[in-house]
This record gives sequence, C-alpha cells and structure tokens, in this order.
Amino acid sequence: MKDQYILELIRENPFISQQELSVKLGLSRSAVAGYISTLTKKGEIIGRAYIVREESRITCIGGANIDRMSQTLKPIQYGTSNPATVRQSCGGISRNISENLGRLGCQVSLISLIGDDQEGKWLMEETKRYGVDVSQCLALNMEKTGTYTSILDESGEMVLAVADMQIYDQFSIEFIEARWSHLASSKIIFADSNLPEETLTYLIKRCEKEKLTLWINPVSAPKASRMPTNLQGIDLLIANRGEISIMSNMEVVTIEDCKDAAEQIIQRGVKQVIITLDRQGIFWAANDGRREHLLPLQDDFQYNNGLDEALIGGILFGMNQNESFERSLRFGMAASSINLQTSNTNADITDEHLYAFAENDFKKNDTYDSKG
Repeated sequence: MKDQYILELIRENPFISQQELSVKLGLSRSAVAGYISTLTKKGEIIGRAYIVREESRITCIGGANIDRMSQTLKPIQYGTSNPATVRQSCGGISRNISENLGRLGCQVSLISLIGDDQEGKWLMEETKRYGVDVSQCLALNMEKTGTYTSILDESGEMVLAVADMQIYDQFSIEFIEARWSHLASSKIIFADSNLPEETLTYLIKRCEKEKLTLWINPVSAPKASRMPTNLQGIDLLIANRGEISIMSNMEVVTIEDCKDAAEQIIQRGVKQVIITLDRQGIFWAANDGRREHLLPLQDDFQYNNGLDEALIGGILFGMNQNESFERSLRFGMAASSINLQTSNTNADITDEHLYAFAENDFKKNDTYDSKG
C-alpha cells in the first residue's frame, strides 16, 4: 500500500517534501498530495514537525559514496587481467566526518544524495551504526549511488582513480531549502564542494545572512574552482595545497606561501583558514592576525587515508566540547595521528582516546606562532 509506504517515509523524515515523496515513489506530486490528505483525515498525520536549535548538533552536507580500492598482487600488466585484492568501504568526505563525529559521541546528522539501490541502502545502514542521523538524506529513484574506485600497484602506489559522482549534480537549491530548518538548528554546518557551484554559493550567502556557523572543504583542486569570489559567510575554510593554490591563483609550496595564500583568502571574507600539508602538518591563520604552523604528532606513518576527515572531525569535536579553537586544532591533529596508524579511512577513535592522545602532545606541537 502506497499510503503506508508514505507514512513510513514521513516517520523517517518529518520534513520530507511532497516533491521528494513523488520522486521516491515514482508518483505525481498531486497523487502524493492525495495520499497525504487521506492519511491526515484518518488521523495518521496530525501536522508537520517543528524543531528548535540543537546547541550541540553538527550537520554535515555533501558527499556520501562507495569507495572501492583494488590493489594488484604483482606488477601491473596493461591490456590484460591482473590478480588483485578488492576492498569496499563507505566514503565521501561529509559522510566520513559524520561517522568520525558519531564515533566520538557527538550529535551529528548527514545531508546527502544516494541512489535508490543496494549500495545506497548499505551506505546509510553503515552510517547509522555510528549514531549519525541520516533522516535528511534522499535516495533518488533511478539514480546510482556515487562511487570512487582506485587502482593501486603491488607497492601500494595509486595508478589510477575514477569517480562517478554525477548524482551530486542534483544537490539543488530546492533540496537545501527543504532542509533549511534542520540546517538552521545546527551549532555548526560543515559542507563540501560536491555541491554544485550555484547551490554552494546559495548556502554561503544564506548562512551569512542568518549568521549561521559554516565550515567548508573544497574536496579537490577541480572542485575548488566552484568556490565563489566573495567568501563572506564562511567561518572556516579547510583546504590542501592543491585546493588553496587554485583558490589563491598562486603556487603554495613553503610556509611563507601558506601565509600569503591564507591572507588572500581571508581578504575575500573567510574568518579562518587551515591549509593541510601532509607530512608538514597544518598551517592555520585567522582574520585577527593569529597564525600557527603545527607539525604532525608523528612522522613515521605508513597510511594517509582519511587524514583530512580525521583532522576536521577532531577539530569539530573540540569546538563541540566548547574548547578554544587553538585547543581544538590539537584534537584534530591527535585524531589525524590516530587515524594514520591504520589502513582504514575511519579509525575507531573514542573521545577518551582522543583526549589522552592530545593531552600527551599539546606542548610538543608548536613550531610557529605569530601575530606579525
């Protein structure tokens, strides 16, 4: 019975729109309206839900996809089949960050698009296991869940990667508007640049207008070009060398380059900038003149999967615990260090583990601190 299916979907997400219901069910919007009217008359539905600001909730909006990694057992031979091991895991930077926050006991929700397929269902079930609210995600009828596939040689070096992320083109402004009450009730909104340029610009401008705290990660160098010129409305931009080079239109190699690039981004309206530097740690700058260069807590790591997600998750955790931003940076560095010890994208990090690791290394970390 379609009316019962509609009721189940509304229970999962009280803010789901009639348009979304029509897409999921393959019905016209008028037909959905008819079913809802009948359910209302029966007393099954008594009105739309309203929510108030959740002082501790973090909402992540952006990518949620399947990651597949194939590693050959012997040197690659092109033009023929190669014996390999294949691993599948949950991916997408916003999804990964939401999982990290869930593992740390934070109240966190995810807003993303998946296909109405087995991969999408598996992805949502796995994400929910860590306490992430996925009620605002939407499974699109006749669409495929996003995938990222990497091929590594026998030594672990990446040879090729391909991504099918076309589903994110449907991250429309209307989709964001339908979930605005959820976004507006969050303590911090984290977004990645899997959102189309028009939608990303809308999100930034509206967060500025409504004075909502917005953090953004550009995801990749090509997607960094989606960022608008006017960045007012972004409280924190977190980008790697390649992404910040695209945004600043300059090559970023040295720490001095980081200072110049960060200053340029701040002049465009961002309040704070973090540049991730892999084995050189991170560089942070704020619009009040504070700057820091923090080295990694360890330099003997073998893996770097999920490095940025762990860093961002740790910083968000610290801010959610009402720690200072400087101290939250150390939580991020600690989370990265823990994650670097495993080949998994998301390490099993607890808040107790994070506090213990960070406390031991807070004072070892500072290599640069200046207001000049």
